[in-house]
Amino acid sequence: MLPAARLAELDAFLIELNRASAAVILPLFRADHGLVNKAADGRPFDPVTEADRGAEAAIRQLIAERFPDHGVIGEEYGEERPDAEFVWVLDPVDGTRAFVGGLPLWTTLIGLRFQGEPVLGSIGQPFLGELFIGSAAAGSRLMSRGGSRPLKVRSGLPLTQAIIATTDPEACFDGAELGAWRQVRAAARLARLGCDAYAYAMVAAGTMDLVVEAGLKAWDIEAAVPVIEGAGGMVTDWRGQPIGRHGGQMAIAGDRALLDEALVALKRAAK
Repeated sequence: MLPAARLAELDAFLIELNRASAAVILPLFRADHGLVNKAADGRPFDPVTEADRGAEAAIRQLIAERFPDHGVIGEEYGEERPDAEFVWVLDPVDGTRAFVGGLPLWTTLIGLRFQGEPVLGSIGQPFLGELFIGSAAAGSRLMSRGGSRPLKVRSGLPLTQAIIATTDPEACFDGAELGAWRQVRAAARLARLGCDAYAYAMVAAGTMDLVVEAGLKAWDIEAAVPVIEGAGGMVTDWRGQPIGRHGGQMAIAGDRALLDEALVALKRAAK
């Protein structure tokens, strides 16, 4: 467990990293963002922009200057000291497809591992002026133009009354996974698609109840774990176990009973 003073120092630095990232990204949003397809020939389109690369470079530079002994794992530039005591896990523009489409559903994900476990994280949407930040030890909060307020998940709703989300079921789920998603979707009140990690923030904020994803990398989810847990929610794999350091299948929920309902279907496609 990190001492409170140390956690507060790193929390302040996390806010600084988000500001530096936003300074790179925002001038490129709804502008000439330098779109490139980084997928190999014959593979599905995998976009990356100058915003992704420039923001990650800016974040890495600040970390190297302030905490040169810390490790970094990022989507664009790989790993540096991944076994260090402190490791930052970065996805500068999660939801690049939304970004290039001009939709303010992309986010900046910055997480921090301490001794291998996620302890601090943020989900930032600077175009909307929102920063969801949290830790399981200290709670979660939304920092916005209107000030700061605590985050708390919604609980007590069955799946039949839940608002759920996933990014793109046809593209992200294989056959068994797609079947499991459709079963969960059929039981839920309302489903939204294409929100990427912004949906995670909405679970922490108590406006959505469940997010189901598959095929995730560490940088897609680790930053959200402390935010969700700090707001009283939970993040598991499709077996109901803590999600591993390498991502994979994931369920985020604000309520244990609701999660257990969804897991009845999800476990059948668990890997």
